[in-house]
Amino acid sequence: MKIELDGLSGCHPAAKPGAAPALRGLSLNVQAGEQVAVIGPSGAGKTTLLHLMACALQPSAGHLLLDGQDPWALSRGALQTLRGALFLAPQVPPLPPRQRVVTAVLAGRLPHEGLWTSLRSLFYPVDIPRAERALAGFDVADKLFDRVDRLSGGERQRVGLARALVSEASLLLVDEPLSALDPTRSQHAIETLTAAARERGATLVATLHHVEMALAHFPRIVGLRDGALAFDLSAADVTPQHLQALYAQHLHELTGPAPAPDDAFPGSPAPVAMNCR
Repeated sequence: MKIELDGLSGCHPAAKPGAAPALRGLSLNVQAGEQVAVIGPSGAGKTTLLHLMACALQPSAGHLLLDGQDPWALSRGALQTLRGALFLAPQVPPLPPRQRVVTAVLAGRLPHEGLWTSLRSLFYPVDIPRAERALAGFDVADKLFDRVDRLSGGERQRVGLARALVSEASLLLVDEPLSALDPTRSQHAIETLTAAARERGATLVATLHHVEMALAHFPRIVGLRDGALAFDLSAADVTPQHLQALYAQHLHELTGPAPAPDDAFPGSPAPVAMNCR
């Protein structure tokens, strides 16, 4: 799916009414099938950008086109159809705590199935092998029939990524997919995600605090700072000087946040609304 942004502005998904825009006047084009990493310090507008691309937020200014269509000029039914071609994976996947992992993963296919199949799959998963293959890609196939509330934070995050893999979305929008993973699992997860998107020709836009991972696995890097575009370069053209300017006063973030222990029991993280589904 092709993405075109022209002077796009918008507020953070959790912003109160009247808050200043988290993203201001951003113009950017992403071609169908392209893979782009968005980096920048905390508060740069990365999460807001993904929610705007996912049609989960309406822009306060500017224009967004997805495959040449303005989502907010479409009828309600046409907008819902367009949203079915998108998949937004938030940093904290909104997984029902008492749901089995297999059901949570296969929920990624619901926008592409009929009503009867969708209802039946909530009670009896209809494609267990597909879910198991997706989970195996992130080394959590052994959790297939576990309850979501028995998973660690890192396992929840990988289940959310597996759900993206089973979807048929042509645009994958992934917010901080490595934040709860250790370096080894981070490497494996990003390799699985980029390979899957490449294999099916899906456009992939991922926000990452792990700058080294972004440079190693994405051909194009977009840097955001204070809600504005700092640079848009190929990974090979990003220099230490670019990164130092991007992360000025935030240099501790250049190596990414310390991952949470993957075997820690997660408790009850605050849910993130998947408004695009």
